[in-house]
Amino acid sequence: MPDANRSKSTGRRSASETEIPSLTKSSIRKGNTTPIVYSQSTARRKPPPIERKLECTLEELCHGCIKKIKITRNVITNGIIEQEEEILMIKIKPGWKKGTKITFEGKGDERPGYHPADLILLIDEKRHPLFEREGDDLDYGLEIPLVQALTGCTISVPLLGGERMCLSFDDVIYPGYEKVIRGQGMPTKEEGKRGDLHIKFLVEFPLELTDEQRIEASSILQDCS
Repeated sequence: MPDANRSKSTGRRSASETEIPSLTKSSIRKGNTTPIVYSQSTARRKPPPIERKLECTLEELCHGCIKKIKITRNVITNGIIEQEEEILMIKIKPGWKKGTKITFEGKGDERPGYHPADLILLIDEKRHPLFEREGDDLDYGLEIPLVQALTGCTISVPLLGGERMCLSFDDVIYPGYEKVIRGQGMPTKEEGKRGDLHIKFLVEFPLELTDEQRIEASSILQDCS
């Protein structure tokens, strides 16, 4: 739970610190405000935390970034419950995974007789159009025609940072063939190190062949066996 993102109290006093005036039936609601009546409770309890998802792209989780979110919560002012908006800033650290929790203490709703709830943000990963994350590694599926799989090819592979890498293959590429590029995955807990990029090949077979092509292919493949 990152300490950098723990939010401290603003200038507003919390429900436990506010001096509560007596309220009468003549109290009036104004806008989104609601008058409340307090009991003489000696102990204030802490309600369960409020959880919200925070969606991040793989690029944001790879390189880190600053994200801002606007929250709306109930606060108590002079014995009145009203809504307050606030902008929270979250420093996303490289390598964070889905399910990582960021806690803002006391940034949940205020209720009479309770301490303000904590707000917990849960990191959620947006689906990427090219890559799929597996821990610290990335998977990338690549389709190539059968002729390239049999005769060799040079391909350009995208990387998560936006760059591209050229790779040459002389060996026969069969269905399920996998090429691993070290250090092109997600950042790991060990500073300066990254996981790997796994390129998984899918071979495209022709849907139709002429009789002449069948004979030629059969002759070539028999010579290779």
